Amino acid sequence: MTTTYYTISQVKQEEHDILLDIWESSVRATHHFLKEENILFFKQTIHEHKYFEMVELACVRNEEGQILGFIGTNEDSLEMLFVHADAIGYGVGKALLNHAIEEIKINKVDVNEQNEQAVGFYLHHGFKIVSRSELDGTGKPFPILHMVLE
Repeated sequence: MTTTYYTISQVKQEEHDILLDIWESSVRATHHFLKEENILFFKQTIHEHKYFEMVELACVRNEEGQILGFIGTNEDSLEMLFVHADAIGYGVGKALLNHAIEEIKINKVDVNEQNEQAVGFYLHHGFKIVSRSELDGTGKPFPILHMVLE
């Protein structure tokens, strides 16, 4: 992949299964602190509770229209940003974050503290840590950092 320009578009409901596959690919590549049963629990939770229907979705597509990564936002919060493992490091996440900041006007994000790559990504893009929760949104012991854009 050498492309540095990506098309950002809306996600169709029939593409939600593709998003779940991208989520899993991304998590397996970046969330090394999760065990297999954790990944399967979260994947099932996302599907059963229809998390993709609770947020405004946008995605990056390559020239063939294939989704490489996606964001989910709710008002001024970035609720999810996931990039397929094969597309990590090619500017997909940056393109999605810039879209979320400039077009959607997000200024908050919650990040797994143990996902050091993501924490560094958001710090690099001007976010700062304002608080920390010991448990994630499902009550599991995966600390969450609450960050805001400076």
